[in-house]
Amino acid sequence: MLISELSDRSGLTVQTIKFYIREGLLPKGTLAGATRASYDRSHLERLRLIRALRELGDLPVSAIQKIVMAIEDEDTGLHGLFGTTQYALGPHISPPDDPHWRAARQDVDALIGELGWRVTERAPARDLLAQTFVALRRLGFPITLADLRPYVRAATDVAEHEIARVADGEPRTRTVHSMLVSTVLYEQVLTALHRLAQEDASARRFDG
Repeated sequence: MLISELSDRSGLTVQTIKFYIREGLLPKGTLAGATRASYDRSHLERLRLIRALRELGDLPVSAIQKIVMAIEDEDTGLHGLFGTTQYALGPHISPPDDPHWRAARQDVDALIGELGWRVTERAPARDLLAQTFVALRRLGFPITLADLRPYVRAATDVAEHEIARVADGEPRTRTVHSMLVSTVLYEQVLTALHRLAQEDASARRFDG
């Protein structure tokens, strides 16, 4: 297909597609003449991924470049590809120089160690959980393992379900799509279901 058709099918302007090519996010097309290039299904899939990362993940071009490089590097396994995508999504929190924060981060690290989870020190979710621990303590809700256990079980079950759906051997762009859907969209599904379940549990317990 020519770039005009690629634009129509991807929903992106020709100017945007050319920008992505210049930035190395999208491979150049195959020359079909002196001033024309042709594009195929792989270009369309890459553009759909870039658009999803921009619109759903709210990622800058620099972060998308890292993901694209991981996709194209066949020596990067699925776990590395997953980590690159998830860490690019963040959230990216700047830890304050605060004793409450440092204590919360130590608690998070201890929790992950106790659970035996294989998570790197630079995982953005460590800081996200520490930030939440600080907020809970300020509201007078101390953190205990007993309180966390149901959430740990739920998170483990959800994560195992999501990772099991990623098929080894499928196109790597498709793999990133699956990870993006799980991390961004299904987190919203989980939040919505949690709130609906809370209302149901409250109604059954307190509303006769």
